[in-house]
Amino acid sequence: MNVLFTCGGTAGHINPAVALARMFQERNPDCQVLFVGAKGGMEEKLVPKEGFPLKTVTISNFWRSVSPSGLKHNLRTVRNLSVSKKEAEAILDDFRPDLVVGTGGYASYPVVSAAAKRGIPTAVHEANAVPGLTTKRLSKVADRVLVGYEEARENYSDPDKVVVTGTPVRLEFFQTGRHQARDALGVKDDRPVLLSYWGSLGAEDMNEYMIDFIRREAADGAPWVHIHGAGRNYDEMKVALADTALPENIQLREYIYDMPQVMLAADLVLCRGGASTLSELTAIGKPAVIVPSPNVTNHHQEKNANVLANQGGAVVLLEPVCSGQVLYQTVQGLLADVPRLNAMSLSMGAMGIPDAAEKIYRALVELLPEDIRPELPAEITRGMPT
Repeated sequence: MNVLFTCGGTAGHINPAVALARMFQERNPDCQVLFVGAKGGMEEKLVPKEGFPLKTVTISNFWRSVSPSGLKHNLRTVRNLSVSKKEAEAILDDFRPDLVVGTGGYASYPVVSAAAKRGIPTAVHEANAVPGLTTKRLSKVADRVLVGYEEARENYSDPDKVVVTGTPVRLEFFQTGRHQARDALGVKDDRPVLLSYWGSLGAEDMNEYMIDFIRREAADGAPWVHIHGAGRNYDEMKVALADTALPENIQLREYIYDMPQVMLAADLVLCRGGASTLSELTAIGKPAVIVPSPNVTNHHQEKNANVLANQGGAVVLLEPVCSGQVLYQTVQGLLADVPRLNAMSLSMGAMGIPDAAEKIYRALVELLPEDIRPELPAEITRGMPT
């Protein structure tokens, strides 16, 4: 059995595909997996690090700007569509997949559309309540559309294709517990652990606030363990903090490659409102302070985050009212209030769909030809180790 996953652009598109790929190989030892991403995308780092082969296509996005630079960029994107189509065809010829699954990102478009034209079973997964342009277009040709929310069904022209599954979370989130994760990070005392990151690519304005945040906690004697993922602003943050003596329990990282371990160890998470991030938080019951990105379609991050806040699992701060001081005071207050953190954790866990990967696996297996379709095991619900 050959399964091709196509994704990219952000970890929120890549990580669900990784979770599904691992499940396919765990259940079917003869399963061959190939990833296809965009040339120059962060998938070129993340996918090989997860142990999967990757091929790339030349693809870029469309800008909504009508400026000269925007028009020039869009003309290049049109040319890239022609190039990526040929590259996708060559990849399909070589790998001969039995199933093609797109989990978001522009690379999904040429690969899934080419596979659908060949009659290869195809599916797309959309983690957000509001579909992106790529998913919206592919939903017309794919055999299945897998979504994270029941409310998302109305956004598609053929509701019969839509299966509500949730968003898959990597198995590593369920293979250990908080205490083991803290030990692995070298946290030997009772200090709280704070995890902060603004998505896999980072966010310039929010990282500016984090410079002030980190200076404040360093001046306060670093009352907790803090791991911050800076993304593409890593070098700038290092320079800005060069005059600040950072204690060893404040870690500035470019990217958090061991995210399951760090998130499991955390007592509080400071993050954006991307669907994959929220799925991970709810799956393991982690309280969060969420600052939704204002630069997304239909403010879907804010809508997702408010669902968690309304159930008591998260605090939502909008970016225009944020500052290093506001973020620091919010985190300081929450980490000092253990009963509230415990209540938030319970609320988060109640909203989780830990078996989302299982639901998606079953929906995908049903698309395979009968002669290679593996037998489905009994229903499995993943949960945290006790």
